[in-house]
Amino acid sequence: MIAYVTVGADDIEQAKRFYSAFLPALGYGMTQGSEGLSYALPVPPGQSPIHPDFYVKPTFDGRPASAGNGTMVAFEAADQAQVRDLHTAALAAGGSDEGQPGFRADYGPRFYVGYLRDPQGNKIALFSSNPSDPSRDD
Repeated sequence: MIAYVTVGADDIEQAKRFYSAFLPALGYGMTQGSEGLSYALPVPPGQSPIHPDFYVKPTFDGRPASAGNGTMVAFEAADQAQVRDLHTAALAAGGSDEGQPGFRADYGPRFYVGYLRDPQGNKIALFSSNPSDPSRDD
């Protein structure tokens, strides 16, 4: 099980605007400290943490942050409408489009996804496979 994912950011406030445009709608709470941003799903009393957490941090070596070639973090949305809404919100918060929400021919008939780049260039996917939504074949 993946426990956490970290991406680097040179401008934490800019990253906060971007990620706070959609992660709270997916249930993530955010805390900010000197080490950057921490997004986590709430933990009910007496329960174990729900993973993975998502961190946005300055680099530890002090060099500029960079996006990994071939690296992408995907967040699951409730349905296709939420994918569209959150993709739009993330663009308005400083992200750039890497692929409008929709079905992709290479994936299953219910895999609905939109792709973004955060202000630092990290690739982000917002997707849904909700069986209550129309499929690519409907």
